[in-house]
Formats: sequence, structure tokens, C-alpha cells
Amino acid sequence: MAKLSCAMTSRACGRRLVTRGTSRHSGWRESHQQHDHICSFMIEYVWQTSKRGRNRRVNTLKHTYVIRDDRVVHDAELATPGAERDRGPLLTAWSATRAAELLDRASLPLPPGALPGPVIGEPAWRQADRATMEAIRARAEAEHGTAWPQPLASQYSRFFRDGNRTAYESQVAARQERLTRAVVLAAATDDPAWLDEAADGIWLLCEQSSWCWAAHDTHVRQSGTALPDVHAPYLDLGAGEVAAQLAWADHVLGPVLDTRYPGLRERVRHEVRQRIVEPFLGRRDWPWLGLDGDVHNWCPWICGNVLVAALQLIPDGDERVAAVAWAIESIDRFLAALPPDGSVDEGYEYWWNGACRALEALDVVAHATAGALDASQVPVVRATVAFPHRMHLGGDWYLNVADARARPPRDQPWAVLHRWSRHVGDHDAAAHAASYRVPGEPVATARHGLGRLLGALCDPQWTAATTSRPPLVGSAWCPGVQVALARERPGTTTGLTLAVKGGHNGEHHNHNDVGSVVVAVDGVPVVVDAGRPTYTAQTFGPDRYAIWTMHSDWHNVPKVRGTPQGQGRRFHARRCAVSREPDRFVARVDLGSAYPVPGLEWRRDASLDTRASRVTIEDAWTLAPSPTGGAAEVEPTTLHYLLAGEVHMPCPGRVIVWPLDGARATQLTWNPDRAAGSLTGRILDDPMLTDVWGSHLTRLELRIPDDEPGNIALTTEVLG
Repeated sequence: MAKLSCAMTSRACGRRLVTRGTSRHSGWRESHQQHDHICSFMIEYVWQTSKRGRNRRVNTLKHTYVIRDDRVVHDAELATPGAERDRGPLLTAWSATRAAELLDRASLPLPPGALPGPVIGEPAWRQADRATMEAIRARAEAEHGTAWPQPLASQYSRFFRDGNRTAYESQVAARQERLTRAVVLAAATDDPAWLDEAADGIWLLCEQSSWCWAAHDTHVRQSGTALPDVHAPYLDLGAGEVAAQLAWADHVLGPVLDTRYPGLRERVRHEVRQRIVEPFLGRRDWPWLGLDGDVHNWCPWICGNVLVAALQLIPDGDERVAAVAWAIESIDRFLAALPPDGSVDEGYEYWWNGACRALEALDVVAHATAGALDASQVPVVRATVAFPHRMHLGGDWYLNVADARARPPRDQPWAVLHRWSRHVGDHDAAAHAASYRVPGEPVATARHGLGRLLGALCDPQWTAATTSRPPLVGSAWCPGVQVALARERPGTTTGLTLAVKGGHNGEHHNHNDVGSVVVAVDGVPVVVDAGRPTYTAQTFGPDRYAIWTMHSDWHNVPKVRGTPQGQGRRFHARRCAVSREPDRFVARVDLGSAYPVPGLEWRRDASLDTRASRVTIEDAWTLAPSPTGGAAEVEPTTLHYLLAGEVHMPCPGRVIVWPLDGARATQLTWNPDRAAGSLTGRILDDPMLTDVWGSHLTRLELRIPDDEPGNIALTTEVLG
């Protein structure tokens, strides 16, 4: 039985864990405190298997523990067995004792019941959504008989030569999508031709030298090579995706694969165990585990995929139990890192590959425990279900922060959000998801992987859902990430929407944007956050902030005496708060601490006056006296506002914007005696930007006098 709490095990067993040996690592207590929690889990796992007469050796990050009978022997000091461990929201709600009992090897279901969803030959496949199946068939028939997408060494190595990621990753994605279509058609038709197609795709994945994306493989960088080392598999997002893809394919097609391709399933199990499960259990220095306190979206994404792979592909035994339990504990760690309001500092678009991945993993956990481990009443889970619709501006437009796009692709895995909205009883979240469900169109696509497509196809309430109106909430305040949004008219896109961000400049996928604002008209952003260009080696390297979209100069914040915002957590909003009145919403941000400028005080009040139909951004500042005592020798202070659409300045103090998507013309005004305005165009040539904004963006620059103190207001109103 795999226990998830050392303290619980010692109490439950009524025994005292004894250690022998001395530490070879001076300062172990100080330098390894972060590993106490995971060490306790591994100790308990071995403790319980030893009660059945086995001895087993388990390696943690830097220590080896051996359990013999009722004693723990290891080469370092033992983490105090009676110490209370921090538990995340899942183990707190479920209780570690109950969770451990349900994760015992005798309780976990085995294939074909290990994963949810029908297998080939079951009646559900004959009832699969027709529009979805027709779309899948059309694409699959067009590619059938052609060469499979082939990731090449030249494409992989480009990342290390010129920083290009997409050449390799696009081939990987295309291969995965083709396999997804083949598996679904094989299951729905029982046609040997589609089974052959699926087997080809499975075999190609097994033969692929690495499942890791080049941008993530630190082994390659450390060795100085340009190609992956097959003897040192790196577990990243790409590897996890392949493992889960193979697991879902095995779940759906397993019986017929055994008949037509005997030995293929054994090959799959060998590859997944070697490339995924052994590295997952054998290392505790994976940065995405968050054992250093920095937990981000990789954790649930990878651990959720490992959970699926372990349940389906690892033989019944201790290793399977350990992988499942450690995946759940890691997802619990991610949920513990979310603020109580369920918000995500990477924004709406990254919610789908962070919090949503955790929700999908919890679906699998509920299935594997026959519903006994149900997370629908866990407060942070309930809260995060609401996050997407709280960030909605209108149509396909969303408030974007960090690396997220303001208009991401429409075909998100809406079935997951719809299902969890029903689980937690959030009618607004369900309506938001259903606003993207168009009867007669596919319920999902192959773009997001086999597991997500199967989940949508096998959800009758989602396939039967009709298009609904999105909730378009009147206001939202997420104190966990200091993001506020207010709408002029709740329930409709008509009118103005204001959004404000506080936070700090050390967030995940960070941009230097403390205090930035977004203003939308009729649901379309006018004062905008550009988002990010295509990922390259530079994106997450030391020159990240040389990318213009990441720099504060291209966000809607001031540049103080020629100084942009600093990067790192210490550059933050000192205070960020909101107030709501019947006709006015105000967000107040103190952003002086976001700049490496001594003596700076800078307060920004961003307000939406619903009666006057006006957004006002008021900045007030106090600057330290200039070093020379005169402003002439000091670089100017400039307020920046990034605008989307066609922009014209007819006279000093006034700019008119004709927004995208036919939204109404908008004017921005200020006192020209307080600031001289100018416009700078930015031509866009990256598809990640042009797909959202078109050919260009325009920056409004308000050069303000070097007053000590000073203030200025910018108002935004709709024309007509």
C-alpha cells in the first residue's frame, strides 16, 4: 500500500521507524528540507511493501533508503517520521489515509478498465457524434497512403543552431494528430485499414529517438551535442504527451492490436517504462515538480499524462502504484500553489494547459477510484473552473497577460470545462463553454490529442449541448494574481471593458507589465497587450527581454526618466486594490516599486464610469529631484499606450482609433498642455502576432514634464 503521509503511516502502523547510518552530506537538514515531503512518501511506499516480506531500495534525489522488516536504513538522516507534512487541497479534502487505501494495488483497476471511455467493439462507437466523425474521416482519408510526418535530425538540431523550434515541433504535432485520427476511425469502423494506419503511427512513435522537444532537453545542452541521447531520456511536455497518446491508443485498440500486431503492445510498454516511468520515479530534481516552491503549468500537464500512462501501460505491481500516487501528490502540489480564487498568472490561454490539465487528471483519478476520490468539492478546483469566463472580453477575445494571446484558437477543449462546470454546479462556466458548442459542427478536434478528443466524444451532455450565451460578467477581481476586469454593461459586449494588472515581474511566462491596462470596445481590445511572437531559443533564454513584446516599453505603462521596468519578483505592485460603486469601478495600483528608480512614487487609478461610458487612466507621481537640479539634462518620462486598429491623431490631445472586427470608433483624449503626444507604428511579421492584430500596432507616446510631483489623465470613450 502506497502511503502519502509519513506521519500517517507511523501512527497507523503503531511502529517507530528506526534509522541506521550517518550522513555523508553535511548540512543535509538545511539543504534538503525541500525534499522532506517527497522523501516521506517514498519511505512509506517501501515501508508498506516490506511488510509483505520484501526488501526494496528506493533512490530519492540524494539519498537511498532501504527498508528491512520494521526498520528504515539509509545513508543520511531520516526525515522526522512524526512531523506533520504540508498537504495540498486534494489530500486535505480526501484525507491521506483514505487516498492511500484507494491507491493500493489491489484497488486500482486494470486494463481494459483502467481508463475511462469505450474500447473498440463497444456500442458507444457506433453512436459517436456524426459531425466529428465525418470531419475526422475526411482529413484521415486525404492523408491516408501518404508519408507520415517525419521529425528529422536537421529539424531537431536547428534549435541549437539558429533557435528555431517550430520546424521540429510541427512535425511532432502533425504525427500525433494523424495517429489520433487513425485510432478513432479504427475504433469506430473496425476497418483493418485504419487499424494498420494506427499501428504504423504507434510503431513510429516507438522508433522515434526522443519524445522530448529539443528546446527542453537539458541533456543535449550539457553534453554539447545537437541530438538527443537515447540512453538519457528527458521527461518534458512532449514526452508526456507521447506517453499519454500511446496509453489512450492502447486502451481503445488493445484487444485487436494483440491479434493483428502481436508484440506491439509489449514494445509500447517497454518504451513508456524506460522513457517515462523510470525517470519519473527515479529523479526528484525535475524542475517542473515544483519541489523548490515554484510550481507551474508543466507539473499537472506532465503528471496527468504520466498518470494515464502508468494506469494503462505499467503492469500491476508496486511500480504502478508508486507512479500513480506520486503523480497525484504532484498535482496536489500544483493546486496548492494556485491562489484561492483559482486564477493563473499565465493567463486564460495557458489555463488550458495548466489548471485544465489538472482537471483532466482528476477525471482519471475519479474513474480509477470509482468516484471515491472526487475533487468537485475542493474549493480551489471549484474556483479555477470560473477563471476562463471571468477573463472573457467578448467573442474570441480574452484578457491576455504574460505569453498568452488576446485571440487564441477557438478550438479549445471546451468539453473539459463543460464537464467540470457541471461537476461543480457553475452555471456561468457551463454557459461559457456551451457558447462554443455549435450543433452540427465537431465536438472536438485532433489538435489537442487523443485523450481530449475521446473525452469529448464520450460525453453525451457535451455532444447534445446547444449554443448558449456567454455570461460576460459585470466585474471580476482576482487578488491572487492582482488582475481586475469591469464591463460597462454586464451580459453584453456592447460598450467599454476595462482590465488592469498589478502583480510582479517574476511571474511565469513573465512580461514586464506591472500596472498595465487593457481597454476593449464592444468586446474588441483597443488599448492592448501585444502577446508574444513565435517561441524560439531566445524566448526562455537570457535575452528574453530583448524581445520587444516582453519589454515594458511596449506595454501600457510609463517609462520613467528613460528607465523601463525591472525584471524579477522584486519589481512589483506595492499595492493593488479595487473598489466597486453603483456606477463606477476603480482599480488602484502603486507601481513605483516596479522601477529601479530611487525615490519614485507612482500611483495609477484606472476607472470605468458606467453612467458616463468612460474609462479614465489617472497617473500621479513624485520624482526625486534630478541629479543636476534641472530637467534639461534628464531623460524624459513617457507614458505608453499600445493601440490596435487604424489610428489617427487629428489634433493635439486627441487620438481616434478604428478598432478591429468592426467595433465602434473610439477616442482617447488628454490635456495637451500636460503631455505632448506622438505615434509610433510597429509593423508585425510574426504569425503569432499577425493572426491576432493584423499587419501593425501603434504606440501612443505621451511625453510628460519632469514635474515633482505631477499628474495626468487619459480618457477613453466610444464615438457614436
